[in-house]
Amino acid sequence: MFKAEHFNAGEWADLFEKSGARFAGLVAQHHDGFAMWGSQVNPWNAKDMGPEKDILGELFSELKKRDMQTIATFHHARLLQRYATDTAAWAKNTPDPCWNSHFPYHPDYITSTTDPKLRLLYGNIPADEFHEYWLNQVNEVVDEYEPDMIWFDSWLDEIPENYRQKMVAHHFNTAVSRGQQPIVNYKQEDLPANVGILDMEQGGKTELSDDYWLTDITISYGSWCYTNGQTYKNPALVIRNMIDVWSKRGIVLLNISPMANGVIPDAQREVLAAIGHWIEKHEEAVYETRAYSTFGYGRAEFEASQFGGQTATMDYNQNDIRFSVSKDQKNLFVYSLGLPEANSTFDIHHLAESNIKRVSVVGSGVELKWAKTPDGIAITTPASSDMDELATVFKVEFE
Repeated sequence: MFKAEHFNAGEWADLFEKSGARFAGLVAQHHDGFAMWGSQVNPWNAKDMGPEKDILGELFSELKKRDMQTIATFHHARLLQRYATDTAAWAKNTPDPCWNSHFPYHPDYITSTTDPKLRLLYGNIPADEFHEYWLNQVNEVVDEYEPDMIWFDSWLDEIPENYRQKMVAHHFNTAVSRGQQPIVNYKQEDLPANVGILDMEQGGKTELSDDYWLTDITISYGSWCYTNGQTYKNPALVIRNMIDVWSKRGIVLLNISPMANGVIPDAQREVLAAIGHWIEKHEEAVYETRAYSTFGYGRAEFEASQFGGQTATMDYNQNDIRFSVSKDQKNLFVYSLGLPEANSTFDIHHLAESNIKRVSVVGSGVELKWAKTPDGIAITTPASSDMDELATVFKVEFE
């Protein structure tokens, strides 16, 4: 039973902040039509039933106290019953009865109810009414909770364009009037590229992107939500794939899976803590950095993602190199996605700059011997204790 009796918004916000995140938030409403805020539009909401708490509101309040930006994600475009008049697509009549609708439809199922309240939960309302219902809920969150970012899952393209235009315009105009810099995230081609930031699920781009982009990835191996027996990625896998995203002008939205009682399991906390420790140690190579002229190079075997591009579980090691540059262009950060061999020559390729004055290890600060090579530099690595087994970062300073 979803009661979230142990939910503590302040404790969650502390955890997210310590993980190194600069923005965080909540699934405001998933495909199932249940709102995680105190909604006056949707009677099926966490304030009026279940937890009887404004989960989104409490979390946003705590995040803002810590000067973190906020994101609300919406998935309810899929809720509408789109197959009520298509008997071939009814449940019992097809093995896949609900691709574009969350709940399978059949006259014998509760999903076909005309009860005034239940029909909203199951999306069994006329399309025009649903589109207003969809928009009013997004606008309510924008108006009442002031998210910096709103994010939309697939099926946004099932919403008529005029409603999508109204949604984006309201978010942008309202946020700007409050002094915010609003962002909207979308998948596939559900919004114009010059309006929002593209999200690629569970993976990302294979080359350096001309535009900023986002990827949403799970901390677990099998599910977005908590399930019994859930297994989790180790911190090295997450961090190395995050660095790859950053090197290609991408941003990572990492999904965690709290339990129904509001507790974030210890195994997930341990991964977040490890990420936070690594970021704190290498902060200058994470924040205020920009993409370099090339994202890097390496030997990792390519794994395709089912959503396009590459998977979020690429098996990188110390032979895979990624780059970023400081905002002021004075420092190049070279990420070895593993632990290089100690006290050995380590070649870094694809460096065009000749005005190098110093090379060191981020985190330990150890200065390294280096020499120019035809297409880069060769450095002498320090002791293993001066590097990092999750990912080692070298700092190349320019004159």
